Amino acid sequence: MSAKHPIIAITGSSGAGTTSVMRTFEQIFRRENVNAAFVEGDSFHRYNRAEMKMKMAEEWNAGNRHMSHFGPDSNLFAELESLFRDYSQAGRGKRRRYLHDDLEAAPYKQPPGTFTDWEDIPEGTDCLFYEGLHGAVACGDIDVAKHPDLLIGVVPVMNLEWIQKLHRDRSMRGYSTEAVTDTILRRMPDYINYICPQFSRTHVNFQRVPTVDTSNPFIARFIPTPDESFLVIRFANPRGIDFPYLLSMLKDSFMSRANTIVCPGGKMDLAMQTILTPMIWRLMERRKQASGR
Repeated sequence: MSAKHPIIAITGSSGAGTTSVMRTFEQIFRRENVNAAFVEGDSFHRYNRAEMKMKMAEEWNAGNRHMSHFGPDSNLFAELESLFRDYSQAGRGKRRRYLHDDLEAAPYKQPPGTFTDWEDIPEGTDCLFYEGLHGAVACGDIDVAKHPDLLIGVVPVMNLEWIQKLHRDRSMRGYSTEAVTDTILRRMPDYINYICPQFSRTHVNFQRVPTVDTSNPFIARFIPTPDESFLVIRFANPRGIDFPYLLSMLKDSFMSRANTIVCPGGKMDLAMQTILTPMIWRLMERRKQASGR
């Protein structure tokens, strides 16, 4: 953690909705004139798309049925921790991009599913912003979670997460329901061991809970809308949180525990703006003081 070079990290699994949360942060950064260095979690995968396909086939033939993008064998955890450590110490580090599709790949004249070259993070940024699978991961001697100054978990309930993944992968990537189901099953051990534990290390968790029947996510025709959901917001440390103010801003909300607010799912953007903006203010004020400005 660093007062002079703060790190903000959003962590959540595939289909959790971290990309939508990233857009909320982009709005906050733009409004508050914060110059953030953006880092994509996918850029710290160990293999590009073709390599990962080959590696999974090798592991399958060797008897390993559970290799996935969630686990340490498929990711550069040490390099991610090095980036966080270097940035927190000196505001520097290296990043690259993973090119998901033709639109992202076109400016680089590379095939989709590949990485750009590593490059230095520009000097003079106000903070590092990470969005991906492993912002709070810990594995052996590697502890990525100890570096961010603000850690946010995005955690839909399991069935909703699967529904969102199924709809995304079928509509945007052309996968069959069977193929997505196989992926979910293959990832389960890594999900339990490397994704779930992260949410006990976050400072704030946003969990969407549907109020409609999601009993069988594999036959769901529609993703439950925000208005068909509740948003459960859990603070790891409630000290200093102005709960009466938040309850007044988030109409029809209530507290289910001393550190937990429940509000209508349609207020997710408002909730994030209201809760996270003061936290970013504090990080930026602390940075100014540490920099002697």
